[in-house]
Amino acid sequence: MTSSLLLIEDDRELAVMVAEYLGRAGFRVERAETAHEGLARVQREAFDAIVLDLMLPDGDGFDVCRTIRQTSAVPILMLTARGDAADRIVGLELGADDYLPKPFEPRELLARLRAILRRGRPGNGVREVLRFGRLEVDRDARLVRIDGEERPITSHQFELLWVLATQAGRVLSRDALMDRLRGHEVEAYDRSLDVHISRIRAAIEDDPRTPRRILTVRGAGYVFAREQA
Repeated sequence: MTSSLLLIEDDRELAVMVAEYLGRAGFRVERAETAHEGLARVQREAFDAIVLDLMLPDGDGFDVCRTIRQTSAVPILMLTARGDAADRIVGLELGADDYLPKPFEPRELLARLRAILRRGRPGNGVREVLRFGRLEVDRDARLVRIDGEERPITSHQFELLWVLATQAGRVLSRDALMDRLRGHEVEAYDRSLDVHISRIRAAIEDDPRTPRRILTVRGAGYVFAREQA
């Protein structure tokens, strides 16, 4: 199946190169050069993934990501020429699924795109739904609900939640969680995993400041509560 991709990048030479490379890999690539054009395309069309540059002539990728996340959980991979770890953390906090600094190898971009798309596709067979009190985690639909109401989280955050939920009652270290998140590279000592946990808590906890579903075990990792109200 051909995946449709929106590339929001104002560097025309880079955009053409990336579009051609991903096109040969089987993607249908549409391009936008500004934040305004990119958001307009997202409103008009459905895409399987978005590659979003951080620095655009009429705004920045953070604002674009924030706006998209208000209405869509489409996978977003952010690009930036700045290597500051703070940019990555902010992007993840706003709902980006992955982050790639420039310059990058096209093969790495392709691998990361394929990884986030794999996480976003439902599997075959028996429908997998986990229920914990008022919380429902639907693997096939990739939906999270509280009292039947859908709570928005990104593709990567869903995968992380699923790993935690299927290991309910067990303390999982950061290394153990990253080992289970196959196809997604997360450096062991940066804050990206903690940022995703924070975003999941914001979606599913009654009070994210006092979590009852995803608990922090100091010095050990995280545990998903087996018994929940």
